[in-house]
Amino acid sequence: MDLRLAGRWVLVTGAGKGIGRSIVKALHAAGARVVAVSRTQADLDSLVRECPGVETVCVDLADWEATEQALGGVGPVDLLVNNAAVAFLQPFLEVTKEAYDMSFNVNLRAVIQVSQIVARGLIARGAPGVIVNVSSQASQRGLTNHSVYCSTKGALDTLTKVMAVELGPHKIRVNAVNPTVVMTPMGQAAWSDPQKAKAMLDRIPLGRFAEVENVVDTILFLLSDRSSMTTGSTVPVDGGFLAT
Repeated sequence: MDLRLAGRWVLVTGAGKGIGRSIVKALHAAGARVVAVSRTQADLDSLVRECPGVETVCVDLADWEATEQALGGVGPVDLLVNNAAVAFLQPFLEVTKEAYDMSFNVNLRAVIQVSQIVARGLIARGAPGVIVNVSSQASQRGLTNHSVYCSTKGALDTLTKVMAVELGPHKIRVNAVNPTVVMTPMGQAAWSDPQKAKAMLDRIPLGRFAEVENVVDTILFLLSDRSSMTTGSTVPVDGGFLAT
């Protein structure tokens, strides 16, 4: 299926590793013009070697002023993938202010800020656009030691709906994807313990974790005009986890 993304400007946050890096590579292969954002310059350098022509911005999205300066002049952006996120796993009674602040700054506040920058540019140009927020199944279920992470993703799902309501009249669609555990290198390491993995897999009707391309394919569909009537949705990529 031709998703007709060639020539579109796409900004991807959290582009240095994992899902974000795979999104950039898929968009580059589809002919899109990609701006990759990461806080790690070495990851961006290696990404450009793999995908010549990708533009890069190195900035810590937890820093509001630095983000405004780094991304304020980027554009014209047509499509945005808010993928950057952090996860600090702590029991509820041991949650720290530092973990709370960093989690909400990156997982929620940065989504608001980057989306504002892109949406204002689209509205000023009178151009339609699409924003995809990378959420999680953790937005809708309580997971041990994930109180702050689950909270940020629950807030992100609700933010997605409000953005869709307010930006829809400007022809800007906003959706979220909600993956289960994804087999990135980090995911493989975190779920390598068979006993830990079994406890989660037993809750997934399809009996397996997601591969990176399962998430990437869903995001590309939501970015494309093939999903032109879809906005305000949270789309599970979870093998049925949220259906149980």
